Amino acid sequence: MDFKREAIDKLKSYDAKQQSLQRTTEEILRLEEEMVSLQGASSDSTPVSGGGSTQDEALVNNIALRAELAKARTATKRWLDTVDAALSILNDEEFRILDKMFIHSRKGQVEQLCGELHIEKSALYTKRNAALRRFTLALYGVTEL
Repeated sequence: MDFKREAIDKLKSYDAKQQSLQRTTEEILRLEEEMVSLQGASSDSTPVSGGGSTQDEALVNNIALRAELAKARTATKRWLDTVDAALSILNDEEFRILDKMFIHSRKGQVEQLCGELHIEKSALYTKRNAALRRFTLALYGVTEL
């Protein structure tokens, strides 16, 4: 297993995971509000032979979707807690380098970081590799097998 590659993938996914945590929370709240309106709807329709009413199906689907979203939100929260714990061992400069080069990467970031830190590109990449190594060790306990 390439732990360094896995660590980089986690850093690149970090922002999207944070955003998904907020969105799943909002979607669960929306579904809870929808559930109230579904429960208040009239249920005077007769189910088709052998089947349920569309309202019953909507209620079941709503419950199932909320359960799946809650499970996904819990897993995402656990994932973020794990990555946050590994990031917390980095010093400010190491975090800044990994943040700008992986988490919030964009065009021109390397040159900008070199200017801010007053270092050459080669020195920046050396610092990035050292920070990535510390992060990978904190995350997995190893850097390679």
